[in-house]
Amino acid sequence: MIIDAHQHFWKTSRDDYGWLTPDLEVLYRDFLPKDLKPLLDSCGVGKTILVQAAPSRAETDFMLELAREHTFIAGVVGWVNFEATDVVAQISEMSAEKLLVGLRPMIQDIPDPDWILRPEIEPAFQTMVNHHLVFDALVLPVHLKNLLSIAERFPDLKIVIDHAAKPPIRDGVPQSWFSEIKALAQYPQVTCKLSGLVTEAGENWKPEDLRPVIDHLLSSFGPGRLIWGSDWPVLNMAGDYHQWIEVAKEATNKLTSDECSAIFGGNAEKTYLTH
Repeated sequence: MIIDAHQHFWKTSRDDYGWLTPDLEVLYRDFLPKDLKPLLDSCGVGKTILVQAAPSRAETDFMLELAREHTFIAGVVGWVNFEATDVVAQISEMSAEKLLVGLRPMIQDIPDPDWILRPEIEPAFQTMVNHHLVFDALVLPVHLKNLLSIAERFPDLKIVIDHAAKPPIRDGVPQSWFSEIKALAQYPQVTCKLSGLVTEAGENWKPEDLRPVIDHLLSSFGPGRLIWGSDWPVLNMAGDYHQWIEVAKEATNKLTSDECSAIFGGNAEKTYLTH
């Protein structure tokens, strides 16, 4: 079964998506299960992991409600305030909801690049470990060194790097991204999403523009710790669902069928849906 390990839904009327503004014309409308389901069916995708797009508990509740209504949503990566004084109690309470499989602070939008190292958020990481929740790391290349520190300090914390840390394909990927991704891959609890790359490549991207990044992810993490995701509907800014899944399949076509099955479903199952 193919699992899309990274997709979003939103309703603009909820008004807690600070980044979603009218100038993002292709994205500034509601995106709901009825919009995604035909794409899943036509591409043979059986399940998805629904990921937060707003920094609010209301967002988590909204996603969980959708997951209860639509069986193709196998799990939800939600949000909690990691700096809240009662964050341990909050995460413990949230973890009782079996459809909640992970949490994602929106690190890329936090002004302090060293936020992830703050002592006051350590209890959140440890509580996630205790409740078998995945840490989805929405980071940029500037955050990779600090993410290395978290991987070292919390060896039992499942870490998933969203969108390969958004390497700037359009402008040229710095050597530091290659070396730091390889360093993170040395930690067995770290996996990486094969997602979000076309958005970083820009509107006129070509499949060969993505190959150095995809090849490096494969050589670093291997097919056992790479997870395919669409990043729909953000994907629509630079491509479409059918196009991206075909490009990803083409880029991995030299792997065995078992290895491809892992990237396109098995690894997501193991990481998010199996304790």
